[in-house]
Amino acid sequence: MGKRFNVTGICIPEKHYMVDISEKLKNIMKLVEDEEYFIINRPRQYGKTTTLYMLERILDKNSEYLTISTSFEGVGDLIFEEEQRFVKEFLQILADSLFLQHEDLADFLEKQKSKVNSFNDLSKAIARFIMKVNKKVILMIDEVDKSSNNQLFLSFLGMLRNKYLLRNSGKDKTFHSVILAGVHDVKSLKLKIRPDEEHKYNSPWNIASDFDVDMSFSKEEIETMLDDYIKDKNVNLDRKYFSERLHFYTSGYPFLVSKLCKIIDEKIMDKNHKVWENEYLDLAVKELLKEDNTNFQSLIKNIENNSKLKEMVKNLIIDGNKITYNINNPVINLGIIYGVFRNEDFNLKMNNRIYEQLLYDYMSSLIETSRNLSFYNEKSQFINADSSLNVRKILLKFQEFMKHEHSEKREAFLEEDGRLLFLAFLSPIINGIGFAFKEVKGGEEKRFDIVITYTKRIYILEFKIWRGDKYHEKGLVQLGEYLEQYGLEEGYLLIFDFRKVKGVSGKTEEVTVRIHEKEKKILEVYC
Repeated sequence: MGKRFNVTGICIPEKHYMVDISEKLKNIMKLVEDEEYFIINRPRQYGKTTTLYMLERILDKNSEYLTISTSFEGVGDLIFEEEQRFVKEFLQILADSLFLQHEDLADFLEKQKSKVNSFNDLSKAIARFIMKVNKKVILMIDEVDKSSNNQLFLSFLGMLRNKYLLRNSGKDKTFHSVILAGVHDVKSLKLKIRPDEEHKYNSPWNIASDFDVDMSFSKEEIETMLDDYIKDKNVNLDRKYFSERLHFYTSGYPFLVSKLCKIIDEKIMDKNHKVWENEYLDLAVKELLKEDNTNFQSLIKNIENNSKLKEMVKNLIIDGNKITYNINNPVINLGIIYGVFRNEDFNLKMNNRIYEQLLYDYMSSLIETSRNLSFYNEKSQFINADSSLNVRKILLKFQEFMKHEHSEKREAFLEEDGRLLFLAFLSPIINGIGFAFKEVKGGEEKRFDIVITYTKRIYILEFKIWRGDKYHEKGLVQLGEYLEQYGLEEGYLLIFDFRKVKGVSGKTEEVTVRIHEKEKKILEVYC
């Protein structure tokens, strides 16, 4: 079987196309060499398990080290019911990990089980094991979130912490380095178990070193995976273009990068004509956003389960509000942990454009299903004879819809749902052929640009709430510059106007702006 792009489980260099993460591994090895204890806490499908696997491969080549790689995946809940059971089962987990390559050490650990009934006993058993091995033992525990409802696990961490401190003063023997991996850091795990303020910051893992390794993929790192793919499969593609655009859409989120490449390779590329056309990536994004995968399910579940987090997402992508990044804000911190947000120059941003689009579509769908739009947005009336999209007709029909269906309480509604309602109105018209990508641009006058692609044509539409003549003129120039960027002559401006001025609502106007000596036509539609 040939190599492939992998989006489930561990990535193995001999089987899968992989990004070269050697620099990341060097930084992690430095922590190991310095005897640090740390946790790799990153969102779902962010390469944690693969990173541990690749690190283990490096450590196994060095005779100074013995690696014990374990996981709490699939251990069940019984292990956490009582201390005696936990300490015995933990030794068994270590023994199982060592059995195939170090049967003698596995037997030693199994014999220790009869001697342990408490964490104190477990501590002594670990010391005996370290002395027997006489190597630098590295303990890796993946999927620590599986223990997130159990105080026993925190007590276990407290035991490791105590041994770490005693080791540093020459009074105990313990693991050279301990690496935990999961979505949560230990502080947020503790809060899930004991949310009271008294114990909030008294972490049993305060010995841990900061894990500052950037595990997202840079453009240059994405290019190394494409190099591997080109060499193996003899495919012709523009490495620079695709690495930059993959990063543009994903911000280097490992699962999303590999998933988009997998879609192009397996679903879009002509197998008899091994070429990646530039348009394939936009097609792959569209295909991905139609999927119901566990990554997307987890993202939406995490937002729906926390009303404050959902409201903050709405503030960013719907209302266009600027939010300062502050990791000490518990809602922001939770959004970072779940991979919803990222820090960009101390401003809070959505993690990537794929997630932003997904949540935009999700929220607009909630609006669509709560209102009857079908009388107004039947698809055929908006498609021209040459199969192009008639955006003018769409805007005018939407204007009519707003006039008839939302003439009362317009301001309260539009501030809250107007933009989402238009996206819900647009969705069934372009569905199956077109694609609308949304970008929010904050500032004094919030702008909501939509780039619509339909049968290889591009249309630029901008949302704007009326803020006065000065900002309006500025907005026209900005839209004109955006049109110039895309090489377009005509754009569209949908204005939500709350002025109590007769004749404004329902008004349309065609204006011309001059950008670099070129005239750009803009259709303004007022709601």
